[in-house]
Amino acid sequence: MKKQLYRWIFSRLMGWKVVGSIDPNITKCVMMIMPHTSAHDFYLGVFIRAITGLQMNWVGKQELFRFPLGFYFRYMGGEPLDRTGGLNKVDSIAAIFQRKKVFRLAVAPEGTRKKISKLKTGFYYIALKAKVPVIPIAFDFGKKEINLGNPIFPSGDIEADITVLKKHFIGVKGKIPEQGYSFE
Repeated sequence: MKKQLYRWIFSRLMGWKVVGSIDPNITKCVMMIMPHTSAHDFYLGVFIRAITGLQMNWVGKQELFRFPLGFYFRYMGGEPLDRTGGLNKVDSIAAIFQRKKVFRLAVAPEGTRKKISKLKTGFYYIALKAKVPVIPIAFDFGKKEINLGNPIFPSGDIEADITVLKKHFIGVKGKIPEQGYSFE
């Protein structure tokens, strides 16, 4: 019932559609979500999570998960990031993948909603270290589409793999297009 309600609001009221799918058998992955130009991206992610019925996750500093909001953030797929013991973010997040049976990590490689000229590469190194695929997901405000791409396993050749991943986003427009990363 909840799934149908979300789909109806997303499609009928908001005029959006989902293109593609994520294989539910892929229980661990890094979802490369772009372009990230607006806070509107958050609720679109909530809709996609509800419509697909797939658990999707994000990480945040552990202080976010204290009372009173900790329960809500966990419910929304959040996982506290513990960086004690000298672990860097990549190692800390790769450790989460090892602990969890299902962990689909949503990451915005731009790292900000501002205009950038270079993507952050942490998402790639997390996937490489955790031995999980990267799934490109485009939030296209121009077409009102969420486009779910095919999984790509990192080969270790970051430049070649990023070139392949970027192809999924060519022509995609963020909510604030002038803030978006240029894929061409």
